Formats: sequence, C-alpha cells, structure tokens
Amino acid sequence: MLLAPGTPAPDVFSPGKIGGVTLRNRIVKAATFEGRCPNGRVTDELIEFHAEYARGGVGMTTVAYLATSPEGRTDRHQYHWGMDDGGMLRKLTDAVHAEGAAVSAQVGHAGAVANSASNGMPAMGPSRIPAPTGMSLTKACTEADIDRIVADHVRAAKGAHEAGFDAIEVHFGHNYLVSEFLSPKLNKRKDSYGGSLENRARFARRIGRAIRDAMGDKIAVTIKLNMDDGVPGGFWIDEAVQVAKWIEQDGSADALVMTVGSSLLNPIYLFKGDAPLEEFAATQPPLIKMGMKVVGPKMFKEYPYTDAYMFDDARQIREAVDLPMMLLGGIVDRPSIDKAMGAGFEFVAMGRGLLREPDLANKLKEDERRRSLCVHCNRCMATIYSGSRCVLREYVPPIPARSGS
Repeated sequence: MLLAPGTPAPDVFSPGKIGGVTLRNRIVKAATFEGRCPNGRVTDELIEFHAEYARGGVGMTTVAYLATSPEGRTDRHQYHWGMDDGGMLRKLTDAVHAEGAAVSAQVGHAGAVANSASNGMPAMGPSRIPAPTGMSLTKACTEADIDRIVADHVRAAKGAHEAGFDAIEVHFGHNYLVSEFLSPKLNKRKDSYGGSLENRARFARRIGRAIRDAMGDKIAVTIKLNMDDGVPGGFWIDEAVQVAKWIEQDGSADALVMTVGSSLLNPIYLFKGDAPLEEFAATQPPLIKMGMKVVGPKMFKEYPYTDAYMFDDARQIREAVDLPMMLLGGIVDRPSIDKAMGAGFEFVAMGRGLLREPDLANKLKEDERRRSLCVHCNRCMATIYSGSRCVLREYVPPIPARSGS
C-alpha cells in the first residue's frame, strides 16, 4: 500500500503480516531452486539449506520448486505434490520454525520449461511451442488438462498446509506454464484461454480463485507475477498492471511478488549481471551442450546490474493495487531496502545475496553500512543440478551425483 504523505516507512526489521501470518521481519529468502531432491526425495540437505537461512535472520524462507504436477517438474529430480515425502516436508517446516522464521512453498507448473525427456512425459504449453530441455515440442493443453492442473494447484496448497507451511508462493512468472498462457508470444490459442488479455489471464485467475475457495485463510497466498518477459511480443508491464488489479479484485492473493524474465527465452533478464554460458553448458547433456554453442550467446544475453533493478517497474504495480508487495531484484544493502520501504513495499526478497551469505539479514541488522558480498557473476546458476550454492563461498560438498540425468 502506498504510504500517505508524512507517514514514516516501516523498518525492515519490524514484524510484517502476510494474510494471517506474522513474520518477525520483512526480509524474505526468495525462491532459488535448491537441487537437493534426488528422484524427488526430500532430503536432510534440503532441510538444512533452509534452516541455515532461518538461523541467518530472514523473516521467511521460500522452498523451491515444489511442482503441482508430475509433468510440471523442470526435471524428475524434483518433488511434486502427490509424491510420498515420508514426513520430510513436516521435518523441514519444523526445522525452520524452530529457528524463528516462517516458511513458504513455491508451487507451480513448469510448462515448456519442464524436461520431458527426464520426466518421461510430455511438457505442456498453451500451444505447441519448443520445450528446449526435452528437445521436443509441448503438448497443447486441452480444457481437461487445464481443469486438472487447476485442481493440482489446489492439491498443492492443501499439501503445503498439511506439511506445516505458513504460506505458498504460486508461480505465475518466468514463462512457466501460467506465464506462457499470459504471453501473447507463446499463447496462440483460439478458444476462451487465448487472444485478449482477459482470456489469456483466465487460467491464472481460475487457479488463484480455486486455491482461495479451497483454503480460505488457512494458509497465506503470495503470487509471483511477471511484469515483463524480456522478449519482443511477450507479456509487458501495462498488461501486468491489469492482471495485478484482477488478482486483487478476485481476493486470491495476500501479497504480490513481481518479477521479470523468461527461463524459456531470456533467463539473464531476471538476474542481470554476467551470463555464465560456459559454466552452464558444462552441466548439460552432450546434445544440449552442442546446441548451446549455437544459440547460447543469443539466449544468454547480458544486462547491466544495478541495485534494486526492478524498482521502477514494480512501483507501477505498487501504485495500482493496495495488496502488500515484496520488492525483488538487487536488494543488497540498507539503502536498497529503505528505498523499497519508503515507496510502500511491505517486504523485500533476496536471492543471490543470501546464497552468498545466508546470515546477511543478521549482518544488516548489526551493521547498517553492510553490503552483500554477491558480485552478480551468476555462476550459481550452473550449480542448480548439483546443489545450488554460491561458488565464491567456502566449498561445501554437493549431494551425491545422480545417474541418468
């Protein structure tokens, strides 16, 4: 909510509310894929990954990526709702709560970003579009598929609540499935889910309303929404403003997290900074590695990094809705945090800075002059399948190698 003139901005280390959940402070660990669920199995390494951020002082940590559907995983080494976790998700939420933080589950469907070869089932899309990691085309969603995936999101919300999560973050960004439906570049449907913005947003709104209808206020709901896909002809800020208004009108979210970029078409647009093409190619199977030599320089474009780089776009959403909002992107020090708080953002979300220093929140509380040590080299991107980590930190052995990737 925009601050009234003369109203002091809240301190980032004061408590903040999302729905019925009170966070001890307003710093949120953003969802960054952990790479710690071999064959979809929730591990002690995943639990410790998030407990470390809780000990480090964040108000809430976000577990990513917990797919709604088996074909919606970016590869089979991810958990999806419906799998038996053996009580490990409850162990994770208990571990985070024991450190004084709240915990959110990021839920969504990867769409064309899913690896159909690894999952052993077709990737889904609004239309038949390339699914690069599976070296295939997507299956265009039928209305029956859409109905099932909406129901899968509800199942995910119920599962998160039963496992002790305080919140869910529903993924409508990065050209994952819902974001593909929103994109006029990727959605070529001729039915009621394609064409106009109202039609392209129908899937997203159905998911949001279905979760709210099923869960009420049992669990806090945040929605991560793209502002800009970063590709010509894609979803853009003027449409994002309208979708954010619809989400507020529907009453389906307790807070918004605005984001940018396309994991499918322009991944560095989200991160800004260096494009670690060689490091990322080295982690891929031979065929994809060869393909990256040809298309990689076009896909992995570099963008200059600046602090709080999503601020100007996110402020347009901030001015259009009253929902609580988190500012993501280049939140590295007290000036960037105070800029967000002063503009009416109730929370800030940090990703790479916390990968570099899991206790950054505590350090910022102790020393207002402190700045993140992250240099935005983005080489953490190349570690996502061996245990996501900052390569500049003291080496931590990854989880055991997985076969058959």
